Amino acid sequence: MPVFCFDARIFGDHQHQALTDFGSLKCGPKRAKFVLESVADLRQQLQSVGSGLAVFCGSPDQVFDKLLSDIEASSLASASIHDCHIVCQEEVLQEEINAVQRVRSVLKRHSPKANVDEVWGSTMYDLKDLPFDTANSLADMPNTFTPFRNKVEKASHIAQPLPRPNKLPLPVQESAEYKAIAAALAFMPSMKDLGYTDEQIGDANTLDPRGVMDFRGGETAGLARVKDYIWTKDLLKVYFDTRNGMIGGDYSSKFSPWLAHGCISPRHVAQECRKYEEQVVANKSTYWLVFEMLWRDYCKFFCLKHGNAVFLPGGTVGTEKKWSTFEKNFLAWKGGRTGYPLVDANMREMAATGFMSNRGRQNVCSFLAIDLNHDWRLGGDWFESQLLDYDVYSNWFVRCSTW
Repeated sequence: MPVFCFDARIFGDHQHQALTDFGSLKCGPKRAKFVLESVADLRQQLQSVGSGLAVFCGSPDQVFDKLLSDIEASSLASASIHDCHIVCQEEVLQEEINAVQRVRSVLKRHSPKANVDEVWGSTMYDLKDLPFDTANSLADMPNTFTPFRNKVEKASHIAQPLPRPNKLPLPVQESAEYKAIAAALAFMPSMKDLGYTDEQIGDANTLDPRGVMDFRGGETAGLARVKDYIWTKDLLKVYFDTRNGMIGGDYSSKFSPWLAHGCISPRHVAQECRKYEEQVVANKSTYWLVFEMLWRDYCKFFCLKHGNAVFLPGGTVGTEKKWSTFEKNFLAWKGGRTGYPLVDANMREMAATGFMSNRGRQNVCSFLAIDLNHDWRLGGDWFESQLLDYDVYSNWFVRCSTW
């Protein structure tokens, strides 16, 4: 039974539950809209193979506690709750680990034999295939990217994407299991339901004509972008030369929002690059797109090794540098009012569209941490709130390492 939970601790701002430690929205309205579109598209894809998607508003532990209680209370239950397993993606930082542990605790209250099965995902290279000590949280993995890349490219391989299932049936409609999710199979919350204000909803639904492109959530849109960029427009062969641009839709792949939310697989992108090399041309550009996705992998593997140190003021190296917290400077940086045109233009673009070029991100983060000497964590926090393509690993590792 596929289940998705819109957790009030992440989306909207129900009674200030979904605010960061620095007071920002954990998920800004533009990203929330992208997630809603992605979940709706996922439901359509599941329905096409005879399944569906049960959508709930609530924390996962509360949702599964009620689901299991409803099934247990029914005389129609077709299977013992003792056999229950919840499968989710394995995560490596504290907030996500805590969410899984709360669900695991709920399951154990229902049955000692029930469990949460975590599956590694979201990276191009599988964790088990790395040439490092995977049994000991990658303790021997290099702390810089180049030696990591050299070892991985030499010793590991990128697996094929998992096949799409042809059939994935739900429990029969007469069962207690189906009845417990029946209403949720048709439910989809609105932005208002998630706790966003009318002003925030209006902002999310406003497409700024200056934006690089219209990002729509979901696998359908993500796969279409991959096809358009690599095959229709034939842009992969010049990626290396154009990737550091800042203006326009096609100077880079723009795959990141769909990769961040699991709408497309990095293995699928790598597979398309291999096909392109076989059918069109193999050059530095075709290699470099896969190289950039290896950087993305490295962020998650680095966080697995170092854990919550990526959130500390001194980062993983434990520097004792004293940071400024001059609010006037930070507000000017956030609002694109520093007086430095390159910094301001990039910050305004992110506020208006939820996107900023890779080169722009490097510049504005460097400006905040080095030129303004401002606590870099507030910058990471603001990016978490604003970016369409936010994921905890790439965002906090990259911000942490900028200074």
